[in-house]
Amino acid sequence: MATRRRLPILSGSPAAIHRHDLDEPPPPDYSRCAGLDKINSRHELAVGVLIGGSPFGSLDPATQQPRGFNVDLANELGKRLGAKVQLVSVLPSTRVQFLQQGKVDILIANMEYNAQRGEILDHVATPYYRVGGTAITLKTSGIARWEDLRGKPVCISQGSSYIRPIVERYGAIPRAFPGASQSLLALRGGSCVAAVHDAAPLLYPLLQSDPEWHDYRALQPELEPAPSVIWVRQGEHDTAAKLDTFVRDLHRNGWFIATEAKNGLNPPSPALAEWHRQLPAEN
Repeated sequence: MATRRRLPILSGSPAAIHRHDLDEPPPPDYSRCAGLDKINSRHELAVGVLIGGSPFGSLDPATQQPRGFNVDLANELGKRLGAKVQLVSVLPSTRVQFLQQGKVDILIANMEYNAQRGEILDHVATPYYRVGGTAITLKTSGIARWEDLRGKPVCISQGSSYIRPIVERYGAIPRAFPGASQSLLALRGGSCVAAVHDAAPLLYPLLQSDPEWHDYRALQPELEPAPSVIWVRQGEHDTAAKLDTFVRDLHRNGWFIATEAKNGLNPPSPALAEWHRQLPAEN
């Protein structure tokens, strides 16, 4: 299925998912589906994605086309819906507004589940990834534990779910930026002693493959590991239920594990292997 590209180039306690959360739901009834009807009538699925340079979303330098784990998932869902995919670039500071204002139909934007978000949006029940946060800091900074951030400035994205724990638990002073690229630039410029962002989608790849970050290290353990889910507007249970059947099937057939490897996400997520085992392929 062809993908329509609409991507402006960018500048620079969570719920635990247990075995019972993956039990088979009753067959959904799509007979009265306003959200799905809208998508089907347009034959188009508008998906909000983060294109920030990580294996989850980036621009191919050769083609300037979007690529990454989340892009692949958006295209797969569009194919299964029989709809063209319109990729819309969002930032952590704008993604919720884009969804609520109808600029996108769904968000696949590295936005993990938490109770606050669950109060204003609905989501696909089955997660597609599990992500925690980490702090990246100079090896010479003297910061070896999360507790060492107390009273110190920390760069972070606006709207990040990590703001509350670094403030309430560790006493850090957040300096919020529109996106991760600006936050990391500020870290390198000395505005903060550390930057806190998602570990697997962003910071681990930087440390592993970018020589500019050779002098930095990540803090352990990961902060607030939580399930990454697909978000829909509040009340659009029809869309969420339909997409959930697709996500569950992609876990069953190993699509997520293969797509993770294809996009160079390393180390592999234990959660994907866990969910694959819990949802064996149907005959």
